Amino acid sequence: MSDEATPHRRTVRSYVVRGGRLTESQQRALDVLWPRYGIEYQPRPLDLPGIFGNPGAATLEIGFGNGDNLLALASAHPEGNYIGVEVHPPGVGHLLRQAAAAELTNLRVIQHDAVEVLARQIAPASLQAILVLFPDPWHKTRHHKRRLINPEFAALAASRLCPGGTLQLATDWTPYAEAMLEVLNPAPGLRNCSTDARFVPRNPGRTLTRFEQRGERLGHAVHDLCYERVAV
Repeated sequence: MSDEATPHRRTVRSYVVRGGRLTESQQRALDVLWPRYGIEYQPRPLDLPGIFGNPGAATLEIGFGNGDNLLALASAHPEGNYIGVEVHPPGVGHLLRQAAAAELTNLRVIQHDAVEVLARQIAPASLQAILVLFPDPWHKTRHHKRRLINPEFAALAASRLCPGGTLQLATDWTPYAEAMLEVLNPAPGLRNCSTDARFVPRNPGRTLTRFEQRGERLGHAVHDLCYERVAV
């Protein structure tokens, strides 16, 4: 990947690490299960086939929350490999505990900034899918610069997908959904999978998380987007 598409130093991040309380079981999971499921951040590409012990297709989910969707995918598709990136310790601990209970062997977790992980730790053309489900919309105009979905991220995500791989997104904030279209539709290397270059039906393989259920109770419309990696 060229230097133009790889951020060297991030000054504005798309998240704030909140001091959520860790339960005893989450802390125990972090202490005991991290060696089994955790991948430490290091600024060099991972050997994914070596980590998982097979050459299966790899899916990476950014900001997995409690990990409900990632857990369901890894459980339903044992032939695939799944990586979750999350900065909030309670969510990481929750997923580690659930993964161990399900005896999963095809799931790994990185607790670090997702953009730096993509740029430094994921090799080009090595992912079958990147999932960005309900990223922080940063509602206020002065905070829009913090939004994850921007032209630099689009170029980075496209470079990490293999040909035919997909970038899948969802948001329940309509202005952010429209902003995503404005960024991603013209992005080189990405093709909107919708017939009208807008939104796609909800992926039936995507778990209805508690966050999404809350949004629906509040009357928020959920917008799904899907982009395929194509030759430039």
